[in-house]
Amino acid sequence: MAKFDKISALSVIRTTGMVPVFCHRDIEVSKNVLKACYDGGVRAFEFTNRGDFAHEVFGELMKFARRECPELVLGAGSIVDAGTASLYIQMGADFIVGPLFNPDVAKVCHRRCVPYAPGCGTVSEIGFAQEAGCELIKIFPAGDVGGPSFVKNVLAPMPWTMLMVTGAVEPTRENLSEWAKAGVAAVGMGSKLFPKDEIASGDWNAITDRCRESLSFMAQARNNGK
Repeated sequence: MAKFDKISALSVIRTTGMVPVFCHRDIEVSKNVLKACYDGGVRAFEFTNRGDFAHEVFGELMKFARRECPELVLGAGSIVDAGTASLYIQMGADFIVGPLFNPDVAKVCHRRCVPYAPGCGTVSEIGFAQEAGCELIKIFPAGDVGGPSFVKNVLAPMPWTMLMVTGAVEPTRENLSEWAKAGVAAVGMGSKLFPKDEIASGDWNAITDRCRESLSFMAQARNNGK
């Protein structure tokens, strides 16, 4: 079962403001990436369900995280059906993320008091997801549906909404500042945070430094916006 309760998991995601998104079939690579992010200040991490036996890697990664990264909230992403959500929840997922909204996934997650962040691209989808009990909504693909402007326009009439954007997020001061100032609860960032050459060479320190810098950019933008 999840290590963190629903309120705690959502609080960590919102407070940290950045959720690295990563998957790799090699468990040792996954462990090193996870630890590098954790050392850089990351406290919420999404391992995506991509490829055969991804759940087996997640299971080992969860055991590692509980030993080596005790403050980390570890969730599973790319979840599109209730059966897969149940599988990852049974393995200890602290939150579930999907590229789309599936009411059946919402039922499974809420029955176990695990946060479900479904992917939405319209205001109506966001509303339907909230009606189903989803507190955190993933805007995906964020760059294609309107970018920071879309976030601002949603929050104007619906200021209670917690949005996490994925897609078109980059580890730069300019990009992260735009998202933070728009009012996002968090950003999800994948390939731009983990360059292939660094993964191939095992340059974990570079990933740690990039995470630390990105979190700093988010924090500064938030503070300047107050």
